[in-house]
Amino acid sequence: MGTTQLESVPEPKYWHLRTVLSEALDSEFAVGEILPNERDLAARFGVARATLRQALEQLELEGRLHRRRGVGTTVAPPRVGVAVGTEQHAWPGAAGDVWQPVDCTVTSPPAAVVAALEAGQDEPVHIVRRSRVSKGQPVAAELLYIPESSVPDLSAIDAPSGPARARAVLRELQRLELEGQDSSVELGSARADDAKELDRLPGAPVLVVTTRFLAAGRTAALSVATYRADTCRLTFGDSGGVEIHEGPERQAS
Repeated sequence: MGTTQLESVPEPKYWHLRTVLSEALDSEFAVGEILPNERDLAARFGVARATLRQALEQLELEGRLHRRRGVGTTVAPPRVGVAVGTEQHAWPGAAGDVWQPVDCTVTSPPAAVVAALEAGQDEPVHIVRRSRVSKGQPVAAELLYIPESSVPDLSAIDAPSGPARARAVLRELQRLELEGQDSSVELGSARADDAKELDRLPGAPVLVVTTRFLAAGRTAALSVATYRADTCRLTFGDSGGVEIHEGPERQAS
């Protein structure tokens, strides 16, 4: 690594440094390699450590770096491409669904979920937890809220708990005729449980995709899927599907 001094530029110093660092990551470092410490990097580029930290934080947001206490800053693997939606409406767990069931519990959901489901305040709800992995990397975690009235014939004896219970709930849900679905996307911050599952720090930026599945004139199920914001950019097509694409840019179109 040679020495590069920053020149006077109209853009913020940290942003110019981010560009220089990004080029260095492409040419000088391998995936998983640990970068030099902040003091050495700041000396190399002739900047204050505060400026360096801003640039490193930006590259972490873009998914170029992983920063962990006790380990240091490492070069992240390339972004993965993940399809969030499809052109055809389908129930969760239907053929071609790439989500993996993790667990299922029955409890009273948060008030906001009750309102979205238009369910009775005291109606128990199945909460199916699922995960999504691409190229060995965790990219999303999902909570599916399914009122008991949507799966009235479910047998607790056949699948008492765990992934088997989750699959049984989804199979029963598919007995309903799906009338439609709608989704919304918003930027959020990873909660402690999501951060652990997604291998991120709490508070890291995430994309939250909320989907309502409609049957018999009501919301039969509600999906809240949390995606790592550093893995994707979103593209919205005429079909209403949402896709996560590979690429160095992060932009919405």
